[in-house]
Amino acid sequence: MMKKEKPAKKKHYRLKKNGINPQHFTAGQIKFYVFLIPLCVIMALPIVFIFMNAFKPLDELFAYPPRFYVRNPTWNNFNALFTISSTSNIPASRYLFNSVVSSAITVLATLVISTAAGYVLSKKRFRLRPALMEINNLALMFCSVAVAIPRYFVIANIGLLDSFWANIIPLLATPVGVFLVKQFIDGLPDALIEAAIIDGANDYQILLKIIMPLVKPALSTLTIMTFQSAWGATEASTNYINNESFKTFAFYLSTLSASGTVSGQGVSAAATLIMFIPNLVIFIFMQSKVMSTMAHSGIK
Repeated sequence: MMKKEKPAKKKHYRLKKNGINPQHFTAGQIKFYVFLIPLCVIMALPIVFIFMNAFKPLDELFAYPPRFYVRNPTWNNFNALFTISSTSNIPASRYLFNSVVSSAITVLATLVISTAAGYVLSKKRFRLRPALMEINNLALMFCSVAVAIPRYFVIANIGLLDSFWANIIPLLATPVGVFLVKQFIDGLPDALIEAAIIDGANDYQILLKIIMPLVKPALSTLTIMTFQSAWGATEASTNYINNESFKTFAFYLSTLSASGTVSGQGVSAAATLIMFIPNLVIFIFMQSKVMSTMAHSGIK
């Protein structure tokens, strides 16, 4: 007769199957969990609050003392968001469409530009290469407010004022993206590129078939960073665009928040959740690549 497997061995096998080695778990690790678990709960509370707030009726939104959880969830805030906007000249769906399209184009264009620039600065040898890299590194030190006026003159001189492209073009200048991808490409062996050139591959084929697949962690991180920047951008809608049909959902949310009306607070809570969900979904699917990218790029 076969001996039955002992319960302890079964438990040990299940833990190892799930990637947990009981032999490496010590009592000393408990202090880390005692610290990390409350920290994770504290960090999760704002996320839970955003979801709860969006479904609160007006009496709970203005209840005193404030309540964290919603007691009588309702869709009235979302209904009001699209009902109020449908009576105006520009519906909320138009602002949302502008944000989706501009964010998608910005992310795709930034990935291509940053990867191409990173490849050239990392693997090509030419006279201006050190100067261009220093200029890119210098640009990392400037915040968006510091370059707001020069950026306005650039947008005006190239004829993008009051156009949809004003939502996209200013966001394509991402020195942090070039730096991040370049640092990642630096870790790729030159022999790999040389072998591809010997096999007859040109720069476009090397970029698409070799570089981009090998720097996916960096591209995933850049996707998160670029999408968050583009999705929440209000600068173009505020400073460069007068036509309401070209403005973004983030700008529309800022006008709701600034309205100060009682009904506007419920609508603003619903719009905030709509703004938050895409960021959360993208980060959940790509967060596993972030730490790998930071380790390679040196960004902390």
